[in-house]
Amino acid sequence: MRVIDLRSDTVTHPTPEMREAMYRAEVGDDVFREDPTVNRLEEMAAERLGREAGLFVASGTMGNLVALLTHCGRGDEAIVGDRSHTFLFEQGGMAALGGITPRPVPNQPDGTLRLTDIEEAIREDNVHFPRTRLVCLENTHNMCNGTPLTPEYTAQVARLAHARGLRVHLDGARIFNAAAALGVDVRELVQEVDSVMFCLSKGLCAPVGSLLCGDTDFIAGARRARKVVGGGMRQAGVLAAAGIVALERMTDRLAEDHARARRLAEGLAQISGVEVAPVSTNILYFSITDEVGRTPEELVDGLMERGVLLLGRENGRFRAVTHYWITDEDIDRVLRAMEEVLA
Repeated sequence: MRVIDLRSDTVTHPTPEMREAMYRAEVGDDVFREDPTVNRLEEMAAERLGREAGLFVASGTMGNLVALLTHCGRGDEAIVGDRSHTFLFEQGGMAALGGITPRPVPNQPDGTLRLTDIEEAIREDNVHFPRTRLVCLENTHNMCNGTPLTPEYTAQVARLAHARGLRVHLDGARIFNAAAALGVDVRELVQEVDSVMFCLSKGLCAPVGSLLCGDTDFIAGARRARKVVGGGMRQAGVLAAAGIVALERMTDRLAEDHARARRLAEGLAQISGVEVAPVSTNILYFSITDEVGRTPEELVDGLMERGVLLLGRENGRFRAVTHYWITDEDIDRVLRAMEEVLA
């Protein structure tokens, strides 16, 4: 039985074209800036996002941490959403490694932060307070149903922050999913932010890596921060080669994943006892009501017995994420498995 893995789009394996590119990659020592494949990937990423420069990092978590270390000093403060990945799922790295205080404000259901909440969270210049240096956004927003932030909203936040002397970092782990969902060029989504990170190893199907992009001076500082957290990867062109294929081949097909997530949502909504959250991209959240007589653990285990993997989250929510290796036939099989487990 083939396993249908809906736990995340991080479970994707590299495509045959990626494996071939990795095998043939020209490499050098990236710490010395001598890996031509990494250099090409960084240039491609910067060009795609309309930035001056890019930096290849091992993961999205590393990319966000490096950005925070570059924008903020020890004792500074960063405004973050209370449901953001940076705040919840990156082990408090900004505080643990950077001495940076997170200032959480409420995420709205659509993943946004209210402008008034951001304004009120900015500290006045007072010796009792940390200095507010940065506002962090997330697009698409994982914990808020994978919802994309619009270019207009992001620009509003950036203008507010810049007027108060702050910078803006965008955790754009799935920024190309946001662009596909909104039908805009990815540059429009990042035009006014100061830095942006996006992942190659989620919906873009590469095995490893993320890119951090910004202006030349920012990336120069980020390169130093990457080194101090152990991110000098030497002959990283073997990995970067898959990232080049991801940018060339994968960004234009993400709407297929979104369509399958919607199809899965529509099917689940027809099953008694299943409540489905709105779906905008490739991330689907749903829950089961008490009437079905199954615990979350029983549902996850029952699906696993039928070759379907998904994540149970807090408050009884489940997450399913579609990606390159999920087919229409897989969606049909998942729906049949759900009906069987809940019968």
